[in-house]
Amino acid sequence: MIPGAVDCDVHPASPAMKELMPYLDDYLSQSVVDRGIEQLTSVHYPPNAPITCREDWRGPGDAASALKRMQTHLLDGMGVGTAILNQMLGIQILFNADMGAAFARGLNDFMAREWLDKDDRLRASMVLPQQSPELCVDEIERLAGDKRFVQVMMLVMGDRPLGHQMYWPIYRAAEKHGLPIAIHAGSMYRHPLTGVGWSSYHSQDYAANAVNFQTTVTSLIAEGVFTKFPNLKVVMSESGWTWLPAYLWRMDKYWHGLRMLTPWVDRLPREIIADNFRFTLQPVDAPPDRAVLEKLMEHVGTEDLLLFSTDYPHWQFDGTECVPDGFSDSQLRKMMIDTPKATYSRL
Repeated sequence: MIPGAVDCDVHPASPAMKELMPYLDDYLSQSVVDRGIEQLTSVHYPPNAPITCREDWRGPGDAASALKRMQTHLLDGMGVGTAILNQMLGIQILFNADMGAAFARGLNDFMAREWLDKDDRLRASMVLPQQSPELCVDEIERLAGDKRFVQVMMLVMGDRPLGHQMYWPIYRAAEKHGLPIAIHAGSMYRHPLTGVGWSSYHSQDYAANAVNFQTTVTSLIAEGVFTKFPNLKVVMSESGWTWLPAYLWRMDKYWHGLRMLTPWVDRLPREIIADNFRFTLQPVDAPPDRAVLEKLMEHVGTEDLLLFSTDYPHWQFDGTECVPDGFSDSQLRKMMIDTPKATYSRL
C-alpha cells in the first residue's frame, strides 16, 4: 500500500432505524413509529447482508463498533490514508419522494456526525433521493458547504437510463460544486435487474451487473451529458472494468457508423470516457495472471481510468492483498494517489 492511498469505495454499516431516528425530522420520526417501519431493505439484497462480508470483518452493526472495525482492518491495518464512504441503506427504493428526501437528509446528517466527525481520514458521498431530481438538487445545495462530502451518489439502475435529461439538474448542481457523480451498483427496483426479466438468484444479478453499467455509460454519452457538462466527472463504483477493451472498440465502431443520429457527440466515445469517467478497482474480474492484467491495461489504453478501492467490507479478496499482481509502481501511484486527487477536488 502506498502511504496516503485513497480508497474510493468503502461501505460503512447501514444504521438501524433506532440509530437513525434522532436525525429524522419530527414528521418522519412519527411516521416511522406509526407505520412500524423497522428497516429500509429489500429481501433481494438487504443492507449488511452477512454473505457479502468477509467473515473476519463481521461484527455488531452499530456505528461505533463498525467504525472501530474499519479503523482496525482498513485504515490502520492496511494503511489507507483516506476512505470515501458510500452508504447503501436503501432509501432509493421508496416510492414516496418526500419521504425519500427526508430519509436522505437524516442519513447524510447521521454520516456526518457518527462517522466523519469521529475520524478525519473519512470522507463521504452524498446520498440522494433519486426519486426526484429536484429534491436531489436541494440536498446537494444543503450539503455543498461541508467539504467532507466529496461526491454525490446515484444507483446505476433508476427510473430511466441516467443520461436522460430528467437527471440533468443533478449533473448541473454537481458540476457547479466540483462534485463527481458516483454511479454505484444497486437498483431502485423499478425494473427487472436484467434486460430479459427478473432472475431467481442474487448470483445471477451480480454476474450480469456489468451490463447495467455499460448501458449507463452509453446513455450518458449518447444523450449528450458531457457536451452539456464538459467538466463533470463520473465515477463508476463496483462496475468492474475488465469489460472496457471490447466495449470501447464497439462504441467507437458504432459511433463512426451512426454518429448522424447523435451529432452532439462530436468525438470518439473512448475519448469521452478517458476525460470524464473513472472506474473503481474492485471487483477485479480477471484471473490471477500478471500477463493477462498487463494485456488488459494495454488494451484499455490509459493508466488514468482506475481509482483504488477495496470495496470494504465486501469479500473481494483474502488477507490484505487488495491489489492483484500485474500493476507497475507508477500505475499503483496513479491509482492510489494521483488519479483520486485529480478526480476529487475536495481531497
